[in-house]
Amino acid sequence: FLKLEMMKVPAFPEWSSALNGNCEDQCLKNCSCVAYAYDAGIGCMLWSGDLIDIQKYSRSGVDLYIRMASSELDKKKDISAVIIIVAVIGVVIIFTISTFFLWSRMAKYRGRKQKIKEKLLFNIGKAVDKFSIDDVVGENLIEVKLQQLPLFNFEELATATNDFHVTKMLGEGGFGPVYRGTLQDGKEIAVKRLSRASGQGLEEFMNEVVVISKLQHRNLVRLLGCRVEGEENMLVYEYMPNKSLDAFLFDPIKQEVLDWNKRFNIIEGISRGLLYLHRDSRLRIIHRDLKTSNILLDQELNPKISDFGIARIFGGNENQAKTKRVMGTYGYMSPEYAMQGQFSEKSDVFSFGVILLEIVSRRKNTSFYDNQHSFSLLGYAWKLWKEDNILGLVDMEASDPSYDEKEILRCIHVGLLCVQEFAKDRPTMSRVVSMLNSEIVDLPPPKQPAFTERQINQDADSFPNNEDRFSVNDVTLTDFDGR
Repeated sequence: FLKLEMMKVPAFPEWSSALNGNCEDQCLKNCSCVAYAYDAGIGCMLWSGDLIDIQKYSRSGVDLYIRMASSELDKKKDISAVIIIVAVIGVVIIFTISTFFLWSRMAKYRGRKQKIKEKLLFNIGKAVDKFSIDDVVGENLIEVKLQQLPLFNFEELATATNDFHVTKMLGEGGFGPVYRGTLQDGKEIAVKRLSRASGQGLEEFMNEVVVISKLQHRNLVRLLGCRVEGEENMLVYEYMPNKSLDAFLFDPIKQEVLDWNKRFNIIEGISRGLLYLHRDSRLRIIHRDLKTSNILLDQELNPKISDFGIARIFGGNENQAKTKRVMGTYGYMSPEYAMQGQFSEKSDVFSFGVILLEIVSRRKNTSFYDNQHSFSLLGYAWKLWKEDNILGLVDMEASDPSYDEKEILRCIHVGLLCVQEFAKDRPTMSRVVSMLNSEIVDLPPPKQPAFTERQINQDADSFPNNEDRFSVNDVTLTDFDGR
């Protein structure tokens, strides 16, 4: 029987005294019975022949049971079963395919991440071997890198920098362009992208990862992560809103912001960051490219040393090293490094001394020119020192409320000690910090700075117009080694 619910019963029923439970049996026993229904108020109703005036109600009505061949009922059941089975199978297939694609994507991502980490492992291992540091330290360093250094994907950094748009570019160095970016969580970052045309390559890139990833000091820029895959290698740093020291120091407008208190704070911060690299971190690190453009300034103008691409890790018993690849910036390199490729902590001390004198005078050593006396800022400072007129170097008004003549003179004195020609005469950074803080009161007299022996010939007969003999330019030579 096919059950139809809430129906108006057909016309011309046959009445039966059978109860509800026996109404179906009564219809089955009668071969001409085609339908039956039971109503509590009427009783059992049977129909033979055509069913006339059948209607379905939206409410009330009775259940009408229509007699059908068992084959037709089985067919309907089979169709329903097939529909259910097909629907279940379809859901299972869709779920299986979705799960497979999700698993494949996750496996591909894990594989790519593992490949990147293996690449980091391989290159960091080469870097550690190159530095000749203790094996245990090297292994621990590699392990830390792989476990703790966050890896960014290209899409994430492209989105953060608006597809590396030119308006997001903060600057460009030997490594390549640096872009400002914002991650999805709102955190601002600086993305250093290795240029294919860069003079620095993967070796310098991995060198920077090795050196800076575990250094933590308030005066060192912090590495947040990297991206290493194919030809797209990038370093992700904390963003420094005030860019670099040279942008403030040598800008006629911005330099007014740097009163003496701020300048001394910058000098002291750089010295403490350098002391950390040389003595206080678990690895002894020589920066080798310290200059004003590699000193970044945060929101409060606190200095942070950056750009460790050519830095070198020294082993426990290593005090100096020599290289045939002299890389750095003209004007900041010590004479023994520039001429012989020999470097040590004292090489960084020399660079710090140049920066200190530039901060005091607000003049670039590489572009300073005095047509009466010398080629460099160091030579000019030495001339004023010998004439007992060293305050002539200071670019500052005594009306500055933070002006401290004694402190300024001490800074210049320390700067001249740092740029002495011979490395053995220069103080260590620990002594520099103590001298700046007046922990060491009696300072030794400085000896002649490097690169100051050569004086301009003032023979008017040989050179009647001294002013036309030289030109001023701001060009610096970053890398002496063509690669």
